[in-house]
Amino acid sequence: MKKQIVILGSTGSIGTQALQVIDEQSDLFEVYAITANNSAELLVEQARKFHPEVVVIANPDKYSFVKESLQDLPIKVFAGSQSIAEVAEMEPVDIVLTAMVGYAGLLPTIHALKAGKTIALANKETMVVAGDLVCDLSKKYKSAILPVDSEHSAIFQCLAGELSPIEKIILTASGGPFRGKDRKFLEHVTPADALKHPNWSMGAKITIDSASMMNKGFEVIEAKWLFNVRPDQIVPVVHPQSLIHSMVQFEDGAVKAQLGMPDMKLPIQYAFTYPERVKTNYPRIDFFQCKDMTFEEPDMKVFRNLAFAFYALDKGGNMPCILNAANEVVVAAFLHEKIGFLQMSDVIEQTMQRVSFIKKPTYEDYVATDAEARKVASSLV
Repeated sequence: MKKQIVILGSTGSIGTQALQVIDEQSDLFEVYAITANNSAELLVEQARKFHPEVVVIANPDKYSFVKESLQDLPIKVFAGSQSIAEVAEMEPVDIVLTAMVGYAGLLPTIHALKAGKTIALANKETMVVAGDLVCDLSKKYKSAILPVDSEHSAIFQCLAGELSPIEKIILTASGGPFRGKDRKFLEHVTPADALKHPNWSMGAKITIDSASMMNKGFEVIEAKWLFNVRPDQIVPVVHPQSLIHSMVQFEDGAVKAQLGMPDMKLPIQYAFTYPERVKTNYPRIDFFQCKDMTFEEPDMKVFRNLAFAFYALDKGGNMPCILNAANEVVVAAFLHEKIGFLQMSDVIEQTMQRVSFIKKPTYEDYVATDAEARKVASSLV
Protein backbone atom coordinates (compact mmCIF):
# COMPACT_ATOMS: atom_id res chain seq x y z
CA MET A 1 0.00 0.00 0.00
CA LYS A 2 1.30 3.42 -0.95
CA LYS A 3 1.46 6.02 1.83
CA GLN A 4 -1.16 8.73 1.30
CA ILE A 5 0.42 12.16 1.78
CA VAL A 6 -1.08 15.60 2.29
CA ILE A 7 1.20 18.52 1.46
CA LEU A 8 0.15 21.71 3.23
CA GLY A 9 1.90 24.42 1.23
CA SER A 10 2.64 22.46 -1.95
CA THR A 11 3.65 25.52 -3.99
CA GLY A 12 6.42 26.67 -1.66
CA SER A 13 10.07 25.58 -1.63
CA ILE A 14 9.54 22.56 0.66
CA GLY A 15 6.25 21.60 -0.97
CA THR A 16 7.63 21.56 -4.51
CA GLN A 17 10.63 19.49 -3.40
CA ALA A 18 8.31 17.09 -1.56
CA LEU A 19 6.39 16.55 -4.79
CA GLN A 20 9.69 15.77 -6.52
CA VAL A 21 10.41 13.16 -3.83
CA ILE A 22 6.97 11.61 -4.34
CA ASP A 23 7.46 11.62 -8.11
CA GLU A 24 10.83 9.89 -7.75
CA GLN A 25 9.43 7.32 -5.28
CA SER A 26 6.00 6.88 -6.86
CA ASP A 27 5.91 3.19 -5.97
CA LEU A 28 5.93 4.19 -2.27
CA PHE A 29 3.93 7.41 -2.04
CA GLU A 30 0.79 8.99 -3.43
CA VAL A 31 -0.44 12.58 -3.16
CA TYR A 32 -3.82 12.62 -1.40
CA ALA A 33 -4.18 16.40 -1.10
CA ILE A 34 -2.28 19.61 -1.85
CA THR A 35 -2.91 23.11 -0.58
CA ALA A 36 -1.65 26.60 -1.35
CA ASN A 37 -2.21 30.09 -0.05
CA ASN A 38 -2.23 32.24 -3.20
CA SER A 39 -0.28 30.45 -5.94
CA ALA A 40 -3.35 29.23 -7.82
CA GLU A 41 -1.68 28.67 -11.20
CA LEU A 42 1.07 26.45 -9.79
CA LEU A 43 -1.45 24.62 -7.61
CA VAL A 44 -3.49 23.77 -10.71
CA GLU A 45 -0.37 22.65 -12.56
CA GLN A 46 0.56 20.35 -9.64
CA ALA A 47 -2.98 18.97 -9.45
CA ARG A 48 -3.01 18.12 -13.12
CA LYS A 49 0.28 16.23 -12.76
CA PHE A 50 -0.34 14.34 -9.49
CA HIS A 51 -4.15 13.92 -9.57
CA PRO A 52 -4.79 14.28 -5.81
CA GLU A 53 -8.18 13.55 -4.31
CA VAL A 54 -8.42 17.06 -2.85
CA VAL A 55 -7.06 20.52 -3.65
CA VAL A 56 -7.44 23.51 -1.32
CA ILE A 57 -6.70 27.16 -2.08
CA ALA A 58 -6.60 29.26 1.08
CA ASN A 59 -7.52 32.51 -0.67
CA PRO A 60 -11.29 32.30 -1.43
CA ASP A 61 -10.87 34.85 -4.24
CA LYS A 62 -8.89 32.25 -6.23
CA TYR A 63 -11.38 29.42 -5.69
CA SER A 64 -13.30 29.93 -8.97
CA PHE A 65 -10.12 29.90 -11.02
CA VAL A 66 -8.87 26.67 -9.41
CA LYS A 67 -12.29 25.01 -9.60
CA GLU A 68 -12.82 25.86 -13.26
CA SER A 69 -9.26 24.90 -14.20
CA LEU A 70 -9.75 21.42 -12.76
CA GLN A 71 -13.39 20.82 -13.71
CA ASP A 72 -12.46 18.11 -16.23
CA LEU A 73 -10.78 16.04 -13.47
CA PRO A 74 -12.41 14.15 -10.55
CA ILE A 75 -10.71 16.36 -7.95
CA LYS A 76 -12.55 17.94 -5.03
CA VAL A 77 -11.70 21.63 -4.72
CA PHE A 78 -12.17 23.67 -1.54
CA ALA A 79 -11.15 27.10 -0.26
CA GLY A 80 -10.26 28.74 3.04
CA SER A 81 -8.09 28.05 6.07
CA GLN A 82 -10.72 25.84 7.71
CA SER A 83 -10.70 23.55 4.66
CA ILE A 84 -6.92 23.23 4.98
CA ALA A 85 -7.35 22.17 8.60
CA GLU A 86 -10.05 19.66 7.63
CA VAL A 87 -8.06 18.04 4.83
CA ALA A 88 -5.25 17.35 7.33
CA GLU A 89 -7.53 15.02 9.30
CA MET A 90 -9.15 13.07 6.46
CA GLU A 91 -9.37 9.34 7.10
CA PRO A 92 -7.22 7.93 4.22
CA VAL A 93 -4.25 10.20 5.07
CA ASP A 94 -1.06 8.65 6.48
CA ILE A 95 1.35 11.60 6.58
CA VAL A 96 0.74 15.35 6.72
CA LEU A 97 3.69 17.45 5.54
CA THR A 98 3.28 20.87 7.16
CA ALA A 99 5.18 23.04 4.69
CA MET A 100 3.09 26.18 5.16
CA VAL A 101 4.94 29.32 6.18
CA GLY A 102 4.39 30.97 9.54
CA TYR A 103 1.63 30.93 12.15
CA ALA A 104 -0.89 29.65 9.60
CA GLY A 105 0.57 26.16 10.02
CA LEU A 106 -0.56 25.79 13.65
CA LEU A 107 -4.31 25.09 13.21
CA PRO A 108 -4.00 22.34 10.56
CA THR A 109 -1.20 20.71 12.57
CA ILE A 110 -3.48 20.58 15.61
CA HIS A 111 -6.25 19.00 13.50
CA ALA A 112 -3.83 16.41 12.08
CA LEU A 113 -2.50 15.54 15.54
CA LYS A 114 -5.99 15.06 16.94
CA ALA A 115 -6.74 12.73 14.02
CA GLY A 116 -3.69 10.62 14.87
CA LYS A 117 -1.76 11.46 11.70
CA THR A 118 2.01 11.34 11.37
CA ILE A 119 3.34 14.89 11.05
CA ALA A 120 6.31 15.58 8.78
CA LEU A 121 7.11 18.95 10.36
CA ALA A 122 8.60 21.62 8.12
CA ASN A 123 6.64 24.50 9.67
CA LYS A 124 8.92 25.44 12.57
CA GLU A 125 6.61 28.28 13.65
CA THR A 126 4.12 25.68 14.90
CA MET A 127 6.61 24.59 17.57
CA VAL A 128 7.78 28.14 18.22
CA VAL A 129 4.27 29.45 18.85
CA ALA A 130 2.80 26.54 20.80
CA GLY A 131 5.42 23.85 21.36
CA ASP A 132 3.98 22.79 24.71
CA LEU A 133 0.46 22.39 23.29
CA VAL A 134 1.69 20.53 20.19
CA CYS A 135 3.80 18.11 22.24
CA ASP A 136 0.91 17.42 24.61
CA LEU A 137 -1.39 16.64 21.67
CA SER A 138 1.24 14.39 20.11
CA LYS A 139 1.40 12.33 23.30
CA LYS A 140 -2.34 12.30 23.89
CA TYR A 141 -3.27 11.15 20.38
CA LYS A 142 -0.10 9.08 19.77
CA SER A 143 0.73 11.11 16.68
CA ALA A 144 4.38 11.01 15.64
CA ILE A 145 6.16 14.26 14.80
CA LEU A 146 9.06 13.71 12.39
CA PRO A 147 11.27 16.76 11.75
CA VAL A 148 11.91 17.92 8.20
CA ASP A 149 14.11 20.96 8.88
CA SER A 150 17.60 19.85 7.84
CA GLU A 151 19.03 20.63 11.28
CA HIS A 152 16.35 18.84 13.26
CA SER A 153 16.31 15.92 10.85
CA ALA A 154 20.07 15.68 11.41
CA ILE A 155 19.61 15.59 15.19
CA PHE A 156 16.81 13.05 14.82
CA GLN A 157 19.09 10.84 12.69
CA CYS A 158 21.96 11.18 15.18
CA LEU A 159 19.64 9.98 17.96
CA ALA A 160 18.43 6.89 16.07
CA GLY A 161 19.25 3.82 18.16
CA GLU A 162 20.71 5.87 21.03
CA LEU A 163 19.59 5.24 24.61
CA SER A 164 22.06 7.62 26.28
CA PRO A 165 20.96 11.07 27.47
CA ILE A 166 21.80 14.11 25.34
CA GLU A 167 24.46 16.39 26.81
CA LYS A 168 24.35 19.02 24.06
CA ILE A 169 22.71 19.67 20.73
CA ILE A 170 25.03 21.53 18.36
CA LEU A 171 22.77 23.35 15.93
CA THR A 172 24.65 24.43 12.84
CA ALA A 173 23.94 27.63 10.89
CA SER A 174 25.35 28.81 7.58
CA GLY A 175 25.58 32.36 8.88
CA GLY A 176 23.55 33.61 5.92
CA PRO A 177 24.66 36.29 3.45
CA PHE A 178 25.83 38.71 6.18
CA ARG A 179 28.11 36.43 8.21
CA GLY A 180 30.90 38.46 9.80
CA LYS A 181 29.31 41.83 8.97
CA ASP A 182 28.91 44.58 11.57
CA ARG A 183 25.91 46.74 12.40
CA LYS A 184 27.24 49.62 10.30
CA PHE A 185 27.19 47.38 7.21
CA LEU A 186 23.73 46.05 8.03
CA GLU A 187 22.27 49.56 8.19
CA HIS A 188 22.38 49.72 4.40
CA VAL A 189 21.42 46.24 3.21
CA THR A 190 18.40 45.87 0.94
CA PRO A 191 15.86 43.06 0.60
CA ALA A 192 17.66 42.00 -2.60
CA ASP A 193 20.91 41.67 -0.62
CA ALA A 194 19.22 39.65 2.12
CA LEU A 195 17.59 37.27 -0.36
CA LYS A 196 20.98 36.07 -1.66
CA HIS A 197 21.55 33.04 0.56
CA PRO A 198 24.98 31.48 -0.03
CA ASN A 199 23.97 27.79 0.24
CA TRP A 200 20.24 27.13 0.34
CA SER A 201 17.38 27.83 -2.06
CA MET A 202 14.36 28.81 0.06
CA GLY A 203 11.27 31.00 0.04
CA ALA A 204 11.56 34.74 0.69
CA LYS A 205 10.37 34.69 4.31
CA ILE A 206 12.71 31.95 5.52
CA THR A 207 15.60 33.47 3.55
CA ILE A 208 15.17 36.80 5.36
CA ASP A 209 14.89 34.91 8.66
CA SER A 210 18.16 33.19 7.83
CA ALA A 211 19.85 36.51 7.07
CA SER A 212 18.68 37.98 10.40
CA MET A 213 19.46 34.74 12.33
CA MET A 214 15.82 34.55 13.42
CA ASN A 215 15.56 31.26 11.59
CA LYS A 216 18.26 29.83 13.86
CA GLY A 217 16.48 31.30 16.87
CA PHE A 218 13.28 29.54 15.85
CA GLU A 219 15.24 26.32 15.41
CA VAL A 220 16.59 26.64 18.96
CA ILE A 221 13.02 26.84 20.27
CA GLU A 222 11.91 23.98 18.02
CA ALA A 223 14.81 21.80 19.22
CA LYS A 224 13.82 22.31 22.85
CA TRP A 225 10.36 20.86 22.21
CA LEU A 226 11.27 18.16 19.71
CA PHE A 227 14.10 16.70 21.78
CA ASN A 228 13.04 17.63 25.32
CA VAL A 229 16.22 19.50 26.26
CA ARG A 230 16.95 22.63 28.27
CA PRO A 231 17.87 25.88 26.50
CA ASP A 232 21.41 25.70 27.90
CA GLN A 233 21.87 22.33 26.16
CA ILE A 234 21.35 23.90 22.72
CA VAL A 235 24.47 25.46 21.18
CA PRO A 236 24.17 27.29 17.83
CA VAL A 237 27.38 27.12 15.77
CA VAL A 238 28.05 28.91 12.49
CA HIS A 239 29.30 26.39 9.90
CA PRO A 240 29.46 28.27 6.58
CA GLN A 241 29.94 25.20 4.37
CA SER A 242 26.54 23.70 5.40
CA LEU A 243 27.79 20.12 5.07
CA ILE A 244 27.30 19.18 8.72
CA HIS A 245 23.59 19.72 9.30
CA SER A 246 23.81 19.39 13.10
CA MET A 247 25.44 17.32 15.85
CA VAL A 248 24.61 15.67 19.15
CA GLN A 249 27.04 15.38 22.05
CA PHE A 250 26.38 12.58 24.55
CA GLU A 251 27.26 12.39 28.23
CA ASP A 252 30.39 10.31 27.55
CA GLY A 253 31.72 13.15 25.37
CA ALA A 254 31.12 11.44 22.02
CA VAL A 255 29.72 13.63 19.24
CA LYS A 256 27.65 12.31 16.33
CA ALA A 257 27.16 14.45 13.24
CA GLN A 258 24.90 14.06 10.22
CA LEU A 259 26.39 15.24 6.95
CA GLY A 260 24.91 15.73 3.52
CA MET A 261 24.68 18.11 0.60
CA PRO A 262 22.57 21.24 1.21
CA ASP A 263 19.45 19.68 -0.35
CA MET A 264 16.08 19.47 1.41
CA LYS A 265 14.88 16.43 -0.51
CA LEU A 266 16.87 14.07 1.71
CA PRO A 267 15.28 15.14 5.04
CA ILE A 268 11.86 15.23 3.36
CA GLN A 269 12.28 11.67 2.10
CA TYR A 270 13.66 10.46 5.45
CA ALA A 271 10.53 11.74 7.20
CA PHE A 272 8.36 9.97 4.61
CA THR A 273 10.20 6.62 4.81
CA TYR A 274 11.22 6.56 8.50
CA PRO A 275 12.46 4.30 10.03
CA GLU A 276 13.74 2.97 6.70
CA ARG A 277 16.09 4.54 4.21
CA VAL A 278 15.36 4.31 0.49
CA LYS A 279 17.93 4.55 -2.31
CA THR A 280 18.17 7.91 -4.09
CA ASN A 281 20.20 9.47 -6.87
CA TYR A 282 20.74 12.72 -4.95
CA PRO A 283 24.23 14.30 -5.10
CA ARG A 284 26.77 12.85 -2.69
CA ILE A 285 29.49 14.68 -0.76
CA ASP A 286 32.91 14.42 -2.40
CA PHE A 287 35.18 14.58 0.64
CA PHE A 288 38.22 15.12 -1.56
CA GLN A 289 36.66 18.44 -2.60
CA CYS A 290 36.01 19.50 1.02
CA LYS A 291 39.02 21.72 1.61
CA ASP A 292 37.65 23.39 4.74
CA MET A 293 35.08 22.76 7.43
CA THR A 294 35.03 25.73 9.78
CA PHE A 295 33.04 26.66 12.88
CA GLU A 296 32.39 30.04 14.49
CA GLU A 297 30.46 31.40 17.44
CA PRO A 298 27.39 33.41 16.31
CA ASP A 299 27.47 37.13 17.08
CA MET A 300 24.32 37.71 19.14
CA LYS A 301 25.14 41.39 19.65
CA VAL A 302 24.94 42.07 15.92
CA PHE A 303 22.27 39.46 15.18
CA ARG A 304 20.04 40.17 18.14
CA ASN A 305 17.17 37.98 16.97
CA LEU A 306 19.04 34.88 18.10
CA ALA A 307 19.36 36.38 21.59
CA PHE A 308 15.64 37.25 21.57
CA ALA A 309 14.81 33.61 20.81
CA PHE A 310 16.82 32.38 23.80
CA TYR A 311 15.10 35.01 25.97
CA ALA A 312 11.65 33.96 24.73
CA LEU A 313 12.45 30.30 25.34
CA ASP A 314 13.67 31.05 28.86
CA LYS A 315 10.64 33.24 29.61
CA GLY A 316 8.25 30.62 28.23
CA GLY A 317 4.48 31.06 28.16
CA ASN A 318 3.28 33.05 25.15
CA MET A 319 6.57 34.93 24.68
CA PRO A 320 7.72 32.79 21.71
CA CYS A 321 4.30 33.40 20.14
CA ILE A 322 4.86 37.16 20.50
CA LEU A 323 8.33 36.78 18.99
CA ASN A 324 6.96 34.92 15.96
CA ALA A 325 4.06 37.28 15.30
CA ALA A 326 6.29 40.35 15.50
CA ASN A 327 8.81 38.72 13.20
CA GLU A 328 6.20 37.89 10.55
CA VAL A 329 5.11 41.55 10.54
CA VAL A 330 8.63 43.00 10.29
CA VAL A 331 9.80 40.57 7.61
CA ALA A 332 6.83 41.54 5.42
CA ALA A 333 7.57 45.22 6.09
CA PHE A 334 11.26 44.79 5.24
CA LEU A 335 10.46 42.94 2.00
CA HIS A 336 8.20 45.88 1.05
CA GLU A 337 11.01 48.30 2.01
CA LYS A 338 8.98 49.94 4.78
CA ILE A 339 11.70 49.42 7.40
CA GLY A 340 15.44 48.73 7.39
CA PHE A 341 17.17 45.45 8.19
CA LEU A 342 18.25 46.46 11.72
CA GLN A 343 14.87 48.02 12.48
CA MET A 344 13.30 44.57 12.32
CA SER A 345 15.02 43.63 15.59
CA ASP A 346 14.07 46.97 17.17
CA VAL A 347 10.37 46.41 16.45
CA ILE A 348 10.51 42.80 17.66
CA GLU A 349 12.14 43.84 20.94
CA GLN A 350 9.57 46.57 21.61
CA THR A 351 6.69 44.23 20.76
CA MET A 352 8.00 41.64 23.22
CA GLN A 353 8.05 44.35 25.89
CA ARG A 354 4.53 45.64 25.21
CA VAL A 355 2.31 42.59 24.57
CA SER A 356 0.56 40.98 27.55
CA PHE A 357 2.51 38.03 28.95
CA ILE A 358 0.66 34.82 29.81
CA LYS A 359 2.56 32.14 31.70
CA LYS A 360 0.31 29.16 30.87
CA PRO A 361 -1.55 29.97 27.66
CA THR A 362 -4.38 27.97 26.13
CA TYR A 363 -4.92 27.67 22.37
CA GLU A 364 -7.33 30.62 22.58
CA ASP A 365 -4.63 32.63 24.37
CA TYR A 366 -2.19 31.90 21.55
CA VAL A 367 -4.73 33.13 18.99
CA ALA A 368 -5.31 36.33 21.00
CA THR A 369 -1.57 36.83 21.55
CA ASP A 370 -0.83 36.46 17.86
CA ALA A 371 -3.45 39.09 17.01
CA GLU A 372 -2.26 41.51 19.72
CA ALA A 373 1.40 41.15 18.79
CA ARG A 374 0.70 41.75 15.11
CA LYS A 375 -1.26 44.88 15.98
CA VAL A 376 1.52 46.23 18.21
CA ALA A 377 4.29 45.41 15.72
CA SER A 378 2.33 46.94 12.84
CA SER A 379 1.85 50.16 14.82
CA LEU A 380 5.60 50.30 15.47
CA VAL A 381 6.41 49.78 11.80
